[in-house]
Formats: sequence, C-alpha cells, structure tokens
Amino acid sequence: MDTAEISKARMVSKSHDVESSWDDEFKKLVQNFPKERSWAGSNLYFYQGFWCPSLVLKAFISFQKHFQAFNSDVIVATFPKCGTTWLKALTFSTLYRNQFPWDENPLLTFGPHQLVRFFEYDLYLNNPFPDLQNVCAYQPRLFSTHAPYATLPTSIKDSGCKIVYICRNPMDMFISLWLFAAKLRDKNRESLSLDEAFDKFYHGIFAHGPFFDHVLGYWKASQENPNKILFLNFEDLKEDMDSHLKNLAMFLGVPFTDDEEKQGVVEKIAKICSFENLKELEVNKKGVHTTGIPHTHFFRKGEVGDWSNYLTPFMIECLEKLIQEKLNGSGLTFKLSSKTSNNIASP
Repeated sequence: MDTAEISKARMVSKSHDVESSWDDEFKKLVQNFPKERSWAGSNLYFYQGFWCPSLVLKAFISFQKHFQAFNSDVIVATFPKCGTTWLKALTFSTLYRNQFPWDENPLLTFGPHQLVRFFEYDLYLNNPFPDLQNVCAYQPRLFSTHAPYATLPTSIKDSGCKIVYICRNPMDMFISLWLFAAKLRDKNRESLSLDEAFDKFYHGIFAHGPFFDHVLGYWKASQENPNKILFLNFEDLKEDMDSHLKNLAMFLGVPFTDDEEKQGVVEKIAKICSFENLKELEVNKKGVHTTGIPHTHFFRKGEVGDWSNYLTPFMIECLEKLIQEKLNGSGLTFKLSSKTSNNIASP
C-alpha cells in the first residue's frame, strides 16, 4: 500500500473513529440532524443551514461557541476547492512580508495549511479549548475556516477583525471537488460517478454546501461592510495577480510602499505563491495534514475552464440555469473560462 492509500485509509478511519468517540450528550444533540453520505463516503450532518462533515462537526461547534476574536485578527474564509491553499499563501506572504528575510519565507519549509491553520480542521479538531496565543508565530493572528458567514462566531462578526474570502466559478469548483473526493474515498468503496456527484452538487449535498448559500453569504456581507470583508474571485486573481495583491495589502493595512513596488516585491510574492511554484516545493510533496490528507492532494491543476473536459452538455445547461437562478439580483458574476466573454452574471 503506497502513502496515498495509507493516508486515505487513515482519513476514512478517522471520520469513523470521531463519531465513535462522541459522548452521549453530543450524540443526543445530533441525533435529529438530517444526515447524508459525503462524496468520500463519511457522514454529513445538516447543521445551521449547511452540510458539516462528521469529522469536524464537534470541532466546529466548539469553535463557534468558544472562539474570541481580536480586532487585529485576519481570517481566510473559503469554500472548499476554490483556491484555499493559494489564498493562504498569498495572505501569509503579504501580511508578514516584513517579519522575515525574503529568502527565508516560511512557505519554503512549511505548507500553507501549516502556516495558516484551520479552526475546524485543525485547531479545534482534538481540543475544544486550544491555546490560540501560541499557535501563530507572527502577529497579527491569521486563521482560516470553511464556515459559512451566517455560522461564524459572534465575536468574529462583531469585532474589528478582517475576513479575506475567495470564490470560484461553480463548474470548476464542482470538478475539483469530485476528483478530490475520489482520492479520499475508501478503496473498498466505488468512487462516486460524475452523474451521481452532479446530482448531489445540484441539490447542495456535499461538505459545507450548498455552494451558492456559502458564496452569497459572504458576497452580501462584503457589500454591506467592504472594510471588514474582502471578496476575491479566483478567476480574477489568475487574470491580474499584481493589482489584486495590492488591493489585498491595502485591505490588510500593510500597503506596498513605492520602494517595495520598485524592488518588485509584489511580483516576488506572486511568483513564490504561484500555484506552479507551490506545487513543486518539496514540503508540499510529502507529509499529511492533521486530518490525514496528503499535502499533494491540495494541488491539482489550478486552471480556469477545466470543467469543459468533464461536463456533459446537459450538465452545462443545468448549471448555467442554476447559476442564473441563484445569482438573480445579487450583482455577483462568475467567469466560466479564461475568455472574459464566457461569463454568467445575475440579471
């Protein structure tokens, strides 16, 4: 059995073990939650409007109840497979760029998920009261989450902390999630077919779904409070990294100086954090995440429009109609390919 298979087995086992370890009080709490199978084969529980993986359900509730945000905190919030790893690297390198020598960027020796740690998938996973004072090597504190906006702890929403959010067109996100789930599925279980996954995706049944509720929650909040939430688009970042990095730095309160721009600091950050570079770093080719997922699984193609290699004409038509329906009147636009003419916007 190779490393990937061993890690896959650990992931499935860990999800099962988590539920077995739940105490009677917690089992009673979740017994009436709607339940479905995830694409990888473990359980999903419908909690406060989204499908939460059993692996992190208890951790998520602990985070929700106990986390106390500082006004200086920065939170990277994403939907899975929308550029999470990439955004963590960009935010880390931009926010802390003056706190370490350039040729000693920690990204060279630690993966993005080790440097910007998840609340529910890491910090609270095995401890309902983690010592958050000592988990961040740099200041201000920088964390991440897949939580929908409506479910965030009150202290995050009511404090002065900042949230950086990234979304991705749902067609590419769907294909990326389907292929990712196949890697995590128990080898004794058949992978979900594209048709089966599409049906679940269409009805919002997958980890942290429904997708549109998640995206629109942060979109609307960013429209209401743009000084607190920076809403980024994966496709826009791919198209014009430099200008979006400058906007990110400005939003975080660490704008690039004229000297930094002349010295090419913006371009250096874009280069070291590029998908291609991160994928080839030795640190991202070995080891596993706290959840048991190999670091290599977090890197596939990072392309725009790869969905066209998988989706059938029927699926494309269904998704285009669904996108128009869900985005209706929101003002949000999705770019479905690198060609700017191939967009779907709300009417």
